[in-house]
Amino acid sequence: MSAAEPALRSLQSISTSSRRAERLVRILDLLAIKHEMSIAELCRRLSVSPATLRRDMSDLQQQGLVARTRGGARAAAGEEIPIRLRDIQRPLAKRAIAILAAELLPVGRHLAVAIGGGSTTADVARQLTCRRHLTIVTNALTTAFEVAAHPNLQVIMTGGVVRSSSFELVGGLADNAFNGINVNIAILGADGVTAEHGVTTYDHTEARTNHAMVSHAQRLMVVADGSKIGRVTLAKVAEAAAIHDLVTDDSANPAELARLAALGVNIQIAHVQNEEPAASPAIHLSPQLSY
Repeated sequence: MSAAEPALRSLQSISTSSRRAERLVRILDLLAIKHEMSIAELCRRLSVSPATLRRDMSDLQQQGLVARTRGGARAAAGEEIPIRLRDIQRPLAKRAIAILAAELLPVGRHLAVAIGGGSTTADVARQLTCRRHLTIVTNALTTAFEVAAHPNLQVIMTGGVVRSSSFELVGGLADNAFNGINVNIAILGADGVTAEHGVTTYDHTEARTNHAMVSHAQRLMVVADGSKIGRVTLAKVAEAAAIHDLVTDDSANPAELARLAALGVNIQIAHVQNEEPAASPAIHLSPQLSY
């Protein structure tokens, strides 16, 4: 066995794991649209064998994300895609959105930013690790992980109950922490954003904690990739008119963006070069926010 073979096997394992995660997300997306599908149709749409699909469905069923039916499967009502699977969705778009969102933040002393949970907001936190004199308040384990090791930042984390699907701390302890502070800007992810229904998420407890966060911010920035624009989920976090800045990508529905802009939302578009996945995403940089 050559010295390179163990490393090659490791890379192949990582690649296989990534492809499988993408396939699991694809299954959940298909079932979210059609609610119930046969095994034969899922195999055809995913170009996989029945044996492969059965293994995938077994894992998703164990996590409570799908329910098996006679000859098929249906989506489990109200279940969201776990963050460990969401992390691999549209990485270029999320990174472009995060870079643009970070560029919009002013530079200076005594800036306090609250950052919520989600894969896109964690990307924003990653872009802020080079800043100085910045205080970050968060209820998300993923966000805290990105920033806690940087001594140039002051990081404040709320208490609360951990939601296993999003790694967010929610409930009374988290609500009280956000109610006791004031920040310059809140950066919030979303499962859905529309002009009519505002910013929504899947879980009402998470929505209440996020509402406490944004209620004590001078400015609300929502970061959401184009797939979230025009989508409505269970629990409302904030009215659309409360959004000062929406940072999304160029796949977002133009008609819905126009309706949001008519409410006074400042729309910021990150332009993603999907043709060259290996390259850094191209973005449109806008002036920083002022207070």
